[in-house]
Amino acid sequence: MVTKQGSGVSGQTLDKSQLLRLYEQMTTIREFEERAGKEFAAGKIPGFVHLYAGEEAVAVGVCTHLTDDDYITSHHRGHGHCIAKGVSLREMVAELLGREAGACRGKGGSMHIADVNKGMLGANGIVGGGFPLATGAGLTAKHNGRGQVAVCFFGDGAANQGTFHEGLNLSGIWKLPVVFVAENNGYAETTPVAYHMSCRDIADRAAGYGMPGVTVDGLNVFAVYEAAGEAIARARRGEGPSLIECKTYRYHGHFEGDTILYRTKEEEESYHARDPITALHRSIIDRGIAQDAELDEIDKRVQNSIDLSWEFAEAQPYPSPEEALTDVYVKYP
Repeated sequence: MVTKQGSGVSGQTLDKSQLLRLYEQMTTIREFEERAGKEFAAGKIPGFVHLYAGEEAVAVGVCTHLTDDDYITSHHRGHGHCIAKGVSLREMVAELLGREAGACRGKGGSMHIADVNKGMLGANGIVGGGFPLATGAGLTAKHNGRGQVAVCFFGDGAANQGTFHEGLNLSGIWKLPVVFVAENNGYAETTPVAYHMSCRDIADRAAGYGMPGVTVDGLNVFAVYEAAGEAIARARRGEGPSLIECKTYRYHGHFEGDTILYRTKEEEESYHARDPITALHRSIIDRGIAQDAELDEIDKRVQNSIDLSWEFAEAQPYPSPEEALTDVYVKYP
């Protein structure tokens, strides 16, 4: 059965430290992405980047419930997931720049960044590539018996890939502790959801695989936090997978350089008016949780950490040619 959650969820159960942590993480993702966009335009980042700005409430609302022992899989727009899961900002920037100090020693770049020590199993340039990985991680978690959970982040376009159905089907059959999180930002690259999908909501498909499905306001971090908390707790109890659809919006194009001719200015303005970070900021102030000065201090701390990360990364060497074939093949005993 699919349920719908509106934007009325307020996060009343969260204390001050938790609310400020949500704000800091979301702000870190936004500032990281805006800086990455500028540096890409300046020609400093090789390859392509796909920015997560606008979707911060999803990654943070979900990953707040996870530990380093839990797993996540991502997609080509994976910087936000990395940050929310605790991957080092310095290692992330070094990876974007192809430096030896990067999270993947400079070999993965933006679309294949990973940190298995944090349970971040990787961004993925293959649309729908995360479903088999998350299902396998879920099977590992069930076998380990330690209450681990795997979360699979994917876009609306990936919901039409065969791997989506295979991953949800196997997870449903085996009751794996996997939470599938659809980041429905309205477009599969340039194709509107109404054109590429026959059902109104991705969450409607959950029933076909015997799991609960819920559609939430992906611009409301409290709504995402609440839905994710329920799904992750259910998975930890051994009750099987869930599907959460977060209706969200990306502020940038599909990739940097995208002309975004398929969207109207009116549409973009309507979503910017519901900015998830601005909404959280307003909620914290209006409820008397913190003062503007405290949030300003967080903003400064975030900006400083990002500046230091870039300074660190730009000072690191590139991998030597001899490194080309290391960390590529698995050596079995």
